[in-house]
Amino acid sequence: SSRVQDQLRNTQQICHTYGAFAAILEGGSVVTWGVPNYGGDSSRVQNQLRNVQQISATGSAFAAILADRTVVTWGDPSAGGDSSRVQDQLRNVQQISATGSAFAAILADGSIVTWGASLGGGDSSQAHDQLKKVQQICATGFTFAAILADGSVVTWGDPNRGGDSSRVQGQLSNVQQVSGTSNAFAAILANGNVVTWGAPRFGGDSSGVQDQLKGVQ
Repeated sequence: SSRVQDQLRNTQQICHTYGAFAAILEGGSVVTWGVPNYGGDSSRVQNQLRNVQQISATGSAFAAILADRTVVTWGDPSAGGDSSRVQDQLRNVQQISATGSAFAAILADGSIVTWGASLGGGDSSQAHDQLKKVQQICATGFTFAAILADGSVVTWGDPNRGGDSSRVQGQLSNVQQVSGTSNAFAAILANGNVVTWGAPRFGGDSSGVQDQLKGVQ
């Protein structure tokens, strides 16, 4: 970071990809360093990075939410660094979540916008009609899971890594929280039970401990 060391004053937040860092400074400007195509070079968008409130990252791209709730992206175009396809939809953005190669933004009206690698969750078109009143989004390395206002869950992305929740969809009601490994999800229900899905060896199969998963907080 020697190249930018003199700029790193009054740092408020640091976010990282697999190969670069992005720091939000007091006043909302951003300083980046590291591998250029992993987000370490933000020169293309530097003049847009003003009043930055929050930064999220995939493995090789960054997404910044500005004070006016618009979004600026940079880094690997195939992993979310190019948001031009959806830029006009990125208004009133409240929160951004990320897999290893895609972003998902929750808008003020509870709808979502996704971009990045299709199989990494960047294409939510198949679930688009269900993605209303989204409260929270969780991610694995390759998939997203959205908790809706009614406590149900909608998933998309790589079907073998948590994107297909059809096997457990009937159990996913009154969901309070969802957590993810790199390839699987676990949901805590209001009654304290746990529902899992995704790649079995990465936590998607909890049958061996299911009788112990009661009263989970």
